[in-house]
Amino acid sequence: MGSSMAGHLLDAGYSLNVYNRTRRKSDTLTERGAVWRDSPGEVAASSDVVISIVGYPKDVEEIYLGNGGIIDRANPGALLMDMTTSSPVLARRIHEAARARGLAVLDAPVTGGDRGAREATLSILVGGDELDFERALPILQVMGRNIVRFGPAGSGQTAKLANQIIIAGGMLGVCEGLAFANRSGIDAGELLECVSKGAAESWSLSNYGPRILSGDFAPGFFVKHFIKDMKLAGEAASEAGMSLEGLATALRQYEKLAGDGGAENGTQGLYELYDN
Repeated sequence: MGSSMAGHLLDAGYSLNVYNRTRRKSDTLTERGAVWRDSPGEVAASSDVVISIVGYPKDVEEIYLGNGGIIDRANPGALLMDMTTSSPVLARRIHEAARARGLAVLDAPVTGGDRGAREATLSILVGGDELDFERALPILQVMGRNIVRFGPAGSGQTAKLANQIIIAGGMLGVCEGLAFANRSGIDAGELLECVSKGAAESWSLSNYGPRILSGDFAPGFFVKHFIKDMKLAGEAASEAGMSLEGLATALRQYEKLAGDGGAENGTQGLYELYDN
């Protein structure tokens, strides 16, 4: 996703400094004029705006709060935007550390999958100060369409976790419904065409349903990352005094899938649990 998002920034005329843990993944960007840097800290030292999207909260913590990381090396007045799905608590810690150095910071996770990243149609859920959001908005509009600030630091992450809770239940329904249709002897393709225009209509059904029926379980969003998101959502719900049984059921099923070797598949791979 990050490569597509960065590519849109190049298309819009922005100059880019880039870093990836696997350098070859940045080759298409550097071939188009982006400048390779050897660490996130070097990117920060060379940039007015820093955008990150990595895998896990521990990665976010390391690149922002570690010695020689983004906050240590960012230029005074720089704008920092983390677009990883991470912890609201961590987002607030980063905000406090950045503000202590005179830096602007937003948590701005995205939803819309690989297709949204390619087509610049992502929804971007933002937390942070309003003036920082207004400064960032022209850049965010290059990568997405539906961009909303939900409140102070951490609010973007909270909104994204709510999104993942909704998706978790929806993916269970999509996979179980299509598997039930197949097992019962009706044409699942015809069912998909019919119900995707009715009350069952959803982004997951319309975008992942055809992939499921064609046996395409390649990742638009990895199972292993979705498990991470659901665990973060469960922790946040517990802090809010809530028990989310639908989320817990989805997490159990996805952990079973990962244990069966499906961690690197896309989230639509959950269908494989039922297709036997």
